[in-house]
Amino acid sequence: MKKRSKLDLSGGMGQDKTQAAGFGRATLADPAAEPQHSESREKNTMNANAKSQQSSAEPPAENVQEVAEQAIELRSSQAGNLIRKHVIIVMGASLVPIPLFDLLALSGVQLKMLHGLAKLYEVPFSKNLGKSSIVSLLGGVMPTSTAMTLASLAKAVPGLGTATGIISVSLLGGATTYAIGSVFVQHFESGGTLLDFDPKKMRAYFSSKLEEGKAVAADLKPGETQASG
Repeated sequence: MKKRSKLDLSGGMGQDKTQAAGFGRATLADPAAEPQHSESREKNTMNANAKSQQSSAEPPAENVQEVAEQAIELRSSQAGNLIRKHVIIVMGASLVPIPLFDLLALSGVQLKMLHGLAKLYEVPFSKNLGKSSIVSLLGGVMPTSTAMTLASLAKAVPGLGTATGIISVSLLGGATTYAIGSVFVQHFESGGTLLDFDPKKMRAYFSSKLEEGKAVAADLKPGETQASG
């Protein structure tokens, strides 16, 4: 009986030692390890979300270039419409059978057109500087200026002279307005302003646009010109 009790006692002590060893291993785990892993996962998730938001907020370079090109095309189209509008206004003013009145109206309309183009291209505008720029540009095309003056004076002659003067001033006025507008559009699109405008460098381009403007003015319907006037 005494031997059995010793065996039972030793067996019980063995189980207690095994359980104690298991408890010891369980308690060896670092209690701060789990929170550190959780914090690391949260940081990774936040970084991934931030990268995703950044990539979605920044459009691809192709889209940016496409939008820029569309903006340039839109502004060029608006500039062309503005020039055509003032060409029609000038041609309408030329229908007034009063000598030299048409030339005064023409210069005012052209200055207003230049102001509109400067505003469209966000270029600083000065009335005096705008006038001098137009005059200096037209000064290099003396035959055209002289022809317009003679055509306007021809309105003083009753009958055929008046009709001839109206037609000539209308076509030349529309053509010069078209050419002036085209010159300044090219100048503004290249980054120029009224301050650095050099009429000598633009006279060849002005002459080519003047011929083009004659065709544009000739193609305009009389009804459009009269309605604008």
